Amino acid sequence: MASEKMIIARPPFRDDRIQLELRYLYAAFFGTLCLTWVLWGCSGFSDHITLKEILKSGQLTVITRNNSHCYYLYRDEPMGFEYELAKSFADYLGVKLKLKIAQTWEDMIPLLIKGQGALIAASITVTPQRKKLLAFSDAYMRIQQYLITHQEYSNVDRIEELSGRKIYVRRGSPYQERLQELIREGYKIKLKLIDNISTEELIRRVAQGQIDFTVANNNVFLINHRYYPRAVLTVPINKKQYLAWAVDPRSTALLAKINNFFRSLRASGQFAEIYNRYYDNVKQFDFVDLRTYHRRLESHLPKYETLIKVSARKHSFDWRLIAAQIYQESHFDVEAESHAGAYGLMQLTRSTAKSLGVNDLYDPWQNIPAGVKHLKWLYDRFPLAQPEDRLYLSLAAYNIGIGHVRDARRLALKMRLDPNKWSSLKKTLPLLKSRRYYKQSQYGFCQGNEPVGYVDQIMIYYDILKRRAVEKGLPQHRTHWGLPQYGG
Repeated sequence: MASEKMIIARPPFRDDRIQLELRYLYAAFFGTLCLTWVLWGCSGFSDHITLKEILKSGQLTVITRNNSHCYYLYRDEPMGFEYELAKSFADYLGVKLKLKIAQTWEDMIPLLIKGQGALIAASITVTPQRKKLLAFSDAYMRIQQYLITHQEYSNVDRIEELSGRKIYVRRGSPYQERLQELIREGYKIKLKLIDNISTEELIRRVAQGQIDFTVANNNVFLINHRYYPRAVLTVPINKKQYLAWAVDPRSTALLAKINNFFRSLRASGQFAEIYNRYYDNVKQFDFVDLRTYHRRLESHLPKYETLIKVSARKHSFDWRLIAAQIYQESHFDVEAESHAGAYGLMQLTRSTAKSLGVNDLYDPWQNIPAGVKHLKWLYDRFPLAQPEDRLYLSLAAYNIGIGHVRDARRLALKMRLDPNKWSSLKKTLPLLKSRRYYKQSQYGFCQGNEPVGYVDQIMIYYDILKRRAVEKGLPQHRTHWGLPQYGG
């Protein structure tokens, strides 16, 4: 059971004793950190890891956290925004990546000081206090602290309206520091500090109505909003800050290498690819629809779950991917019809249904197996693409037609882009709605933004289903990103 402590904010002139106590706490905290730094420097009980040592050993050890925005496992496969950046940096150096997982936020700096990792990559905010102990890379993301609340309280738009309200945050977090600054400024906030709890867990409690308010950086909120759509972002409580990697101040060569890496990653477009996978798609998502999705996972999915599993297994797809696609197509409505002449759960056209031997478009036992078989057929049309790109290409072809996807691939070649990468087609497909481009294509005009959004939304729905499985402790399949097992 997490321990709690309440700090009730009052105007400073009413009780100067609170200000003094807070000053003592700050002095003790930073004094301890500075003492640790001095002891480390003088005693020689540890040493920093140099770039030369990393290259000689062939291994880069990165300190991070196990959470939704840093690093986590799904079906034994590593994922996470910080993980992907760290893996790219290891590849950049030509070494293997090793992760050192800090059990708590407070453990990370001591682990670095003890030489148990070369750098911290854990969405760490650059602050004046931390700069006294650490050297930071160039910033790679701008963030801001926001008040997070349940949708019922989403009309709160000023900090002054929080008078008497309880705000729950993790003890020792930057959120605690900022809220205590507001307390000293005279805001009547009831601050509740909780030990050994993640920001993700506090967001979950807000979404489920267990607590009224918490605070999170907007990037952390964005990743978790898809899982907890009843939690909403309201008032910013500080100025914009920046995230960066942290190293020992003596690791000057390593720091220079990190900065060169980030510049190279941005120039190549790889940083944007990683960022979009975790953040950008979520910003544009329709969270009203997302709440409907969560409800229908409970009310509609069970009716077809067995059939989806059987059909997906037959063609070696993860059934959760197929379920996500069905929701995107029809919202699990067996009688769904589109203006374009598509029908049923997987929105088959009459011509496609006929080619697959479907007699009743509204019969789930015909519609779902035929839809999965069609997706498999499309997947097989892109044998030169890597598995993840291959899946995205096949989903886009399912949505807009394989002819338009082929046009977009030919356009990618003309633009000197890799036609087998989804990142290339995300650029060329939208161009096919412009006469300048589609007049030279074989299949003509294409509303190319549609398949891009289609793929993005399916992957968000799919990610939610994966998270539900992890939270319920269900057995996980060995396929990755919903890819066919034979696809590599």
